[in-house]
Amino acid sequence: MPFYHKLGNIPPKRHIQFRKPNGELYYEQLFGTVGFDGMYSNMYHVHRPTQVKEIRKQYSVAPKVVKPNNMQSYRLYGFDVAPEKDYLESRKIVLTNSDCHITLASPQNKTQDYFYKNTDSDEMIFIHKGSGTLRTLLGNLDFKYGDYLLVPRGIIYKIDFDTEDNRLFIVESRRPIYTPKRYRNWFGQLLEHSPFCERDLRRPEKLETHDEIGEFVIKVKKRDEIIEMVYASHPFDVVGYDGYNYPYAFSIHDFEPITGRIHQPPPVHQTFETDAFVVCSFVPRLYDYHPLSIPAPYNHSNIDSDEVLYYVDGDFMSRNDVKPGQISLHPAGIPHGPHPGAYERSIGKTETKELAVMVDTFKPLMVTEEAMKIADEKYYQSWL
Repeated sequence: MPFYHKLGNIPPKRHIQFRKPNGELYYEQLFGTVGFDGMYSNMYHVHRPTQVKEIRKQYSVAPKVVKPNNMQSYRLYGFDVAPEKDYLESRKIVLTNSDCHITLASPQNKTQDYFYKNTDSDEMIFIHKGSGTLRTLLGNLDFKYGDYLLVPRGIIYKIDFDTEDNRLFIVESRRPIYTPKRYRNWFGQLLEHSPFCERDLRRPEKLETHDEIGEFVIKVKKRDEIIEMVYASHPFDVVGYDGYNYPYAFSIHDFEPITGRIHQPPPVHQTFETDAFVVCSFVPRLYDYHPLSIPAPYNHSNIDSDEVLYYVDGDFMSRNDVKPGQISLHPAGIPHGPHPGAYERSIGKTETKELAVMVDTFKPLMVTEEAMKIADEKYYQSWL
């Protein structure tokens, strides 16, 4: 849920004539969500954004599900996902349901010779390793370790990496991704007790405007297929736009933790939400300060949601032997909690340096073939 943003040149009113220096018209495009009821931006193109010269190959990138009805806890060794040169080919879906894909990626190419557009899903791209620039038709965002990149569905983009050593944790959401509504007032402004504010959300700054005619390949994702389309003009030809629907960045290091005398429940770590899942950020923080507090979380039952925890850095106090890049999956319907010894070990500790991203889905997650390649199948026995 970003806020109003304006970049480049726009006319004083929507839907009126806006002309180039030579007298020709710029081409307005409404870029909206949820029909005409959601967030939107109005952008102005040098060329008509509707010119498709050719549709080339179409192929499936659907995940191969091996456990459609899973009740087993897993640990996935995320850094064991093999690097791939190509950005899209590097994306390996490890967990999935009808609302989202949870994906690991390790792209090596510093850039791509194509553009990409996901028409079905908002994308939340967490940068675990690497830095670079997210380039979009609505402007560019520099990124580095710890950044969340929020890319609304329909955004045409490409990523330029600074190096070949990159690790990404990606959630594709078929529902719009917002900031938690309990942290916003009725105008949409983030409230005083929110763990972050508008100052922490980084908006696009540099707008690329290319006045180029030719052949420009855009790989479009729709219903788990990639369709290669050739546009007649450069997709980054926007001279200006304004509105609420655009990509933005937020660093996990800017999340201000909420603490208390006794252990706080996971919702205090919430960072983003949809009506199908939530995303939480676990960051370095002081522990509970009640004289009899137990900082480690209590055992709890995931009755209504699957819990996915992606470990970024530090020593996660409720787990034994977890390393950066690993993922734990605790499915709905069974209780889970601290590993043996972690409950007792936490007593008397005053702070944690842990860093992790959590995704809790309200529909069960299916385990894919890519997940089983990196799975610890005995993880469920680690509480014995």
